Amino acid sequence: MKKTANEDLVREHHPEAIEQRLKQAPKSQNISDAVLGGIDGCVTTFAVVSGAVGAGFSSSVAIVLGFANLFADGFSMAISNYESIKAQQEFTEDIRRSEENHIDEIPEGEKEEIRQIFQRKGFNGKILEEIVETISQDRHLWVETMLTEEHGIQKTTPNPWKSAITTFAAFLIVGAMPLIPFLIPVLDMQQQFVLSTCFAAIMFFSIGMLKSLVFAKPVLISGLRTLLTGGTAAGIAFLTGYLLREIFGIG
Repeated sequence: MKKTANEDLVREHHPEAIEQRLKQAPKSQNISDAVLGGIDGCVTTFAVVSGAVGAGFSSSVAIVLGFANLFADGFSMAISNYESIKAQQEFTEDIRRSEENHIDEIPEGEKEEIRQIFQRKGFNGKILEEIVETISQDRHLWVETMLTEEHGIQKTTPNPWKSAITTFAAFLIVGAMPLIPFLIPVLDMQQQFVLSTCFAAIMFFSIGMLKSLVFAKPVLISGLRTLLTGGTAAGIAFLTGYLLREIFGIG
């Protein structure tokens, strides 16, 4: 097994394979959008359900509140994600225009910035000057180097629409799971809540496992950590609903 993995690694680092890989544009990853949307969706709806049960409300109230929050919060979260990425893109473009203007107005000053950037990386003498000349002869490379090295801006920017849709879809799909038991009329409120708790726990643990597999982290620890986060939020909501019911005498 290890030998096969090593062979695959060697094959991936063959000069032709590297050339083909570098020709492709970097792919943006939306796994973080899906994880964030899924966790927030499940926390939101299960917290609403827990609060409703803690307050002694009926199943119909839990359903109405749950689905209202599901769609409203899911839409809000998707729009917020879209606006955040869009703002980052606009910021990047503004910095790019500024660097292009600096190259036109004070090219020697920009060359000095390139020189000092690579000098701090350990280059000196003739090699350093060759690097400066090579980069400054290609305007696009010059600007991109300044964006990355001076401003710390990553080359790969997520698509705002794709990120928003991924967040919204994950929010709805995962967030709807704790609400399903309340749509089963043959169960009483206690049974619905227990089943909802089980569904939510499965969702939290599954998202944690998915995250661990993608980022090569311990599966059990990641699943339990996500489960603990969601469970804590739901517990706070339940306790809040119960206390308010007792304080205000909600029947």
